[in-house]
Amino acid sequence: MANDTLRKNWMSLLSKASPQDLARLWAKMSMGVQFSFLRAPEVGAVMVRGRAGATGAPFNLGEMTVARCSVQLEGGEIGHAYVQGRDKTHATQAAVIDALMQTDQADTLREHILDPLSENLERARAARAARAAATKVDFFTMVRGED
Repeated sequence: MANDTLRKNWMSLLSKASPQDLARLWAKMSMGVQFSFLRAPEVGAVMVRGRAGATGAPFNLGEMTVARCSVQLEGGEIGHAYVQGRDKTHATQAAVIDALMQTDQADTLREHILDPLSENLERARAARAARAAATKVDFFTMVRGED
């Protein structure tokens, strides 16, 4: 079994990935993986909880739509996925990749799928940060006009 922390990281990455990016990278692998559904892809809702100031008492923020899926490979490895939105294909692909990451194909999947997804997410994060930085006001350098 894979290290729990590593598994949490790749499952997080798969759930945050754009469905289009994941589908494109998965199609390039064209592995013809045989699997059966333990839980067919389905759409539902989960309650999102928050904390005031990140330290206060938890409260229910609202519901979020998710798709989930569980699969089992022919070798017995089990994969799970929960992804934001209603994309059942995204949930299925993420669950299959989770199961495959527990096999000897993990290094290949990391190189061809997980690393590119991670780079895409980092580029998107950097672009958001740049847009936010463009709106930053530095009050300590503004001239007050009293002189």
